[in-house]
Amino acid sequence: MPLYEHVMIARQDLSNAQAEGLIEHFSTVLADNGGKVVDSEYWGVRTLAYKINKNRKGHYAFLRTDAPSAAVQEMERLARLHDDVMRVMSIKVDAHEEGPSVQMQKREERGERGDRGDRGDRSDRGERRERRDRDN
Repeated sequence: MPLYEHVMIARQDLSNAQAEGLIEHFSTVLADNGGKVVDSEYWGVRTLAYKINKNRKGHYAFLRTDAPSAAVQEMERLARLHDDVMRVMSIKVDAHEEGPSVQMQKREERGERGDRGDRGDRSDRGERRERRDRDN
């Protein structure tokens, strides 16, 4: 069966127990339609990048599933109809990563925020300044 990852955002005025209850509800929807939830994570209340339905924050939840596309479509349909769910995003993946998601890892485990790794063919700023001064 295809593998999927889902991220849900629920309204901020729900309690933590209600938000985790939504995870259970949609897990049973998937199970009833022939799928199974491999892993689920509750990421907590986080600030949104922009307001959604007059909400500035939302409860985030993450699901890793192994389900047929019909089960995923049914889950997304019910999530769109559910008053407490603001957004759902589902992505088909080739394989699930082991361990916690990037959101749940500590900063030391995933690398420092300023560490961008190899910058490829980009030169150092000093070289660009020298070139600019030389050309002018």
